[in-house]
Amino acid sequence: MAERFDNLVEGLTEERALALILADPDTLERPVDKYMAATRLGVSHSDESLDALIKAAELNPEHLYDRITRRKAIDALGRRKSSKALPCLFKALQCNDDEAAVINAVDAITKIGDQLTDADQLKIIKTLEGGDIQKRAVIQALCRMGVKKAAEEIKQLADDENPLVSGAAKAYLAKIEGKNQYLSDLIPQLCDPIAGRRRSAVIDLGDAGDVTQIEALITAPVSMSLRAKSAFQLVDPDKTGDVPEEYISQITSLLQDNPQKLNLRKEWISAIDPIDIENNLQHRDEARQYGGAASLMAMQMHEKIELIDKIKEKLWSDYVTHYYLTLVVGLQGLEGRSDLLRLALAETIPQYTKSRIAAAWGCLSHGLTDQKPLLTELSETAYWLPLKWTCKQVLKKLS
Repeated sequence: MAERFDNLVEGLTEERALALILADPDTLERPVDKYMAATRLGVSHSDESLDALIKAAELNPEHLYDRITRRKAIDALGRRKSSKALPCLFKALQCNDDEAAVINAVDAITKIGDQLTDADQLKIIKTLEGGDIQKRAVIQALCRMGVKKAAEEIKQLADDENPLVSGAAKAYLAKIEGKNQYLSDLIPQLCDPIAGRRRSAVIDLGDAGDVTQIEALITAPVSMSLRAKSAFQLVDPDKTGDVPEEYISQITSLLQDNPQKLNLRKEWISAIDPIDIENNLQHRDEARQYGGAASLMAMQMHEKIELIDKIKEKLWSDYVTHYYLTLVVGLQGLEGRSDLLRLALAETIPQYTKSRIAAAWGCLSHGLTDQKPLLTELSETAYWLPLKWTCKQVLKKLS
């Protein structure tokens, strides 16, 4: 989610953002600052900043930087969640020459969450006429908003040749019409060779609302954060932070995220070789990253420690590798490396939130009772529910 990168605009004041967002890009030394300003105003709270975003959502798209700023402004209005933005967002649905703007508008309307009139629902349904990426985004929005009026149009897409479109349609039909039989088609997709199809299946299972599918999410070779989002959507749809007793062991297993327990294809698992493992950990596909981590876990102890130290020296600042090193040290209780867990738990940059979950579970395996104050703080204040919930569970067990 975009919120992970809010730190990129931390140094931009609201006053400066207001001066930039509607400026002529040709007069700016760094035109890119226009759309950075839109992102910055998405986390503001003033009426003036909201008005500026609404105006920016109607910028003339002929200039590239105005076009991008318009998209960012529409996205930011979703974060502001103000009904005042709805007229301009519905107007943005007509941006037929800018698919990204339409998708952002649909997503923003969903986040605002107001009850839609029949006429407004029809305006969103009409955007199903776009390309495949737009179709998927619109189906997801209609599913999440519970719009039943779209059922006939979406039924026709359940057999679409693009699995990203058909998967979203099947999730909609399961959630809105109770046709959970469609979901069986999504399970094999969780191990598809193409990463995007695996990720979309995880999202679709979360949207479908059938909690019996949670077991399939636990072993899917897809980023833990994405699986956690869908799993919590199923077991805690109201975002209370409480997981029903019958699902605690499953959610724990998912969040502990043992690579050796995932459904990994043979080609995703690296050789038990330092170079291959390091390459896999840096791969763009999470399945190969998990394959590298699984092989790291399978190494002889002295070789494993030596490689962890070497990779940490080179790649500790890379938040992906950071996560897998923290994960392995925690899962295997590697003696002498508990300081790595302390470092990871203390990281406050949003990109390292997954590492904080791995570090929290690692505090349990290493018996790091000295981390109780930080675990307590996170259990009370963490923004992301999986991290908050993890810290609560770890504190219970440490006590």
